Amino acid sequence: MAAQCVTKVELTVSCENLLDKDVGSKSDPLCMLLMNTTGAQWFEVDRTERVKNCLSPKFAKKFVIDYYFEVVQKLKFGIYDIDNKTIDLSDDDFLGELECTLGQIVSSKKLTRPLVLKNQRPAGKGTITINAEEIKDNRVVNFEVEARKLDNKDFFGKSDPYLEFYRQTETGWQLAHRTEVVKNNLNPAWKPFKIPLQSLCNSDMEKPIKVECYDYDNDGSHDLIGTFETNLTRMQQGSHTSPAEFDCVNIKKKQKKKNYKNSGVVSVKLCQVVKEYSFLDYIMGGCQLNFTVGIDFTGSNGDPRSPDSLHYISPNGHNEYLMAIWSVGMVIQDYDSDKMFPAFGFGAQIPPSWQVSHEFPLNFNSSAPFCAGIEGIVEAYRVCLPQVKLYGPTNFSPIINHVARFGAQAAQQKTASQYFVLLIITDGVITDLDQTRTAIVNASKLPMSIIIVGVGGADFSAMEFLDGDNGNLKAPTGEPALRDIVQFVPFRKFQNAPKEALAQCVLAEIPGQVMSYFNMMKLSPPNDPTPAASI
Repeated sequence: MAAQCVTKVELTVSCENLLDKDVGSKSDPLCMLLMNTTGAQWFEVDRTERVKNCLSPKFAKKFVIDYYFEVVQKLKFGIYDIDNKTIDLSDDDFLGELECTLGQIVSSKKLTRPLVLKNQRPAGKGTITINAEEIKDNRVVNFEVEARKLDNKDFFGKSDPYLEFYRQTETGWQLAHRTEVVKNNLNPAWKPFKIPLQSLCNSDMEKPIKVECYDYDNDGSHDLIGTFETNLTRMQQGSHTSPAEFDCVNIKKKQKKKNYKNSGVVSVKLCQVVKEYSFLDYIMGGCQLNFTVGIDFTGSNGDPRSPDSLHYISPNGHNEYLMAIWSVGMVIQDYDSDKMFPAFGFGAQIPPSWQVSHEFPLNFNSSAPFCAGIEGIVEAYRVCLPQVKLYGPTNFSPIINHVARFGAQAAQQKTASQYFVLLIITDGVITDLDQTRTAIVNASKLPMSIIIVGVGGADFSAMEFLDGDNGNLKAPTGEPALRDIVQFVPFRKFQNAPKEALAQCVLAEIPGQVMSYFNMMKLSPPNDPTPAASI
């Protein structure tokens, strides 16, 4: 599966207190950006201009990078003193470098770090500062549109009208949006819809917009009812009590009929330009992703001491559980400032009472179930494994409800400050499916996503059912999930793929889920004072 580019990011670089390598003048620095996404070879992305005689340069040339949330994009900023005209930098003086990830930069928005030499010693007092900015117009236009007295194009019944919005380009009109079809109605009211401002008019309020109204036909031969041209400024003059009204004109009909006025009137009751925050707006604005891990310790995994067990830790220190934790955790940890991750097990008998538990802390500390970084989760797992007895059944709902309690607290905040991601790693058939469906439906109302990674070769049809991509997941009561928040991935599909491939697939839906929740709740990032609906 190919990674999805979330957005383009512009990086601006400046330095302070660079080493002076020139005699009789100051260094002439240049910054080269290298990237590594596969763990193998670094490749050059771009380089800035050379700034002459300057130990604290502010580079004018920006680095523009496609940003992928699911990929650990390692970056290396190398600073060189340029004293010749050759492209090769190996013969230029090295002033220091910074290695980090793009995730660290975008979550910090402004990152300042000391420069180090190749031997990792400080490059004098030199520092580098990187500012990140998303390249995007994140405004959308919210519409509420009705029509009245549209021409009837059908012999039996009434027209089935829909609208198409076009923006003007150098090569002609380009379709920007199509509404749904309202069946059998000459006075339709379309559902509220939104169009990105850039798509509608290239962010120019005065740019012509064409609207066409059609009668839908099943065979595709849709009949044009009428059309009109306007612009965003004109459409914004409407309101619910006094809509902006436009004659829907059919040119052919007008040419034939002397007293022709229109083929109906389109009324724009709402045309509101609002800011719709992107995933990066939330992350760069201070939203924290809180990562929790739940590990399946049920008996179906097999005796951890046996090489046949999914919990068996091989001589090279790996099993499928550990590989899943590393793959997903290494990406998501960049977005959590304190990197203290709660980690739980379920389905095991735990000491000293040997009662079965479905939400026990891996470190056995209920008041502080946190692990320091991904390394801490791995270490807690290794220590916990020989101390518990694998048992059953496979119940998901307790750990989902556990994280949902924190999500419910965060949902009380007035800004988009916290979002929770639960990673469940499991080997088998779920036992409490009805309770889990209820838990997921409830969690869909909260700032929360659930990732399920299936290890081993069991039947995972129930997991695929929970992954509500089609939006049809319902609780046993019939209540539907408000959002799709579950992503299921079978680990063995990725056994022979680069380890980054699992993280890419597992995390591909997280940015959209984060945006869908906070935009639905009309919440702004903590560091952005602009309300989402006031532009």
